Amino acid sequence: MTARRLIIQADGGSRGNPGPAGYGAVVLDAVTGEVLAEVNEAIGYATNNVAEYSGLVAGLRAAVKLAPGATAEVRMDSKLVVEQMSGRWKIKHPDLRPLAAEASRVARALGQVTYTWVPRERNTHADRLANEAMDAASGRARATGGNGAARGSGASSGGRQPPGTAGLW
Repeated sequence: MTARRLIIQADGGSRGNPGPAGYGAVVLDAVTGEVLAEVNEAIGYATNNVAEYSGLVAGLRAAVKLAPGATAEVRMDSKLVVEQMSGRWKIKHPDLRPLAAEASRVARALGQVTYTWVPRERNTHADRLANEAMDAASGRARATGGNGAARGSGASSGGRQPPGTAGLW
């Protein structure tokens, strides 16, 4: 039997850099396109890159919760995160190293994980979730209800920071 195939779309951002920040991630069945999990969270005051990595970690965690051992394609519009996680670029900023290490640790619970850069217009679902979270971080709830709560599998980090990231927010 072949392993389940997933697509993880993740995004993060901040209003200002640094500024009120949040992330969003969605896990899809790679065969059917069915949305299996959505998660977003306001992470307080952070840089855009910290928010992008936080979205990656959350998306990977949601995928592991749904289907440990699955193969996964991570799609992000952050060239920096995709290139660093693919091993083509060095991770120079010390604040990003613990987040990249956490993403790598979580990814080991899956099968093969690949990272693909996509243009922003092909990452709109995760972008919408990240914007809802940033609205919550900056105290502005959208009419659609961006409260930072997980939907789908309940894969939110529950307001906890990834291990080894204290002081990064």
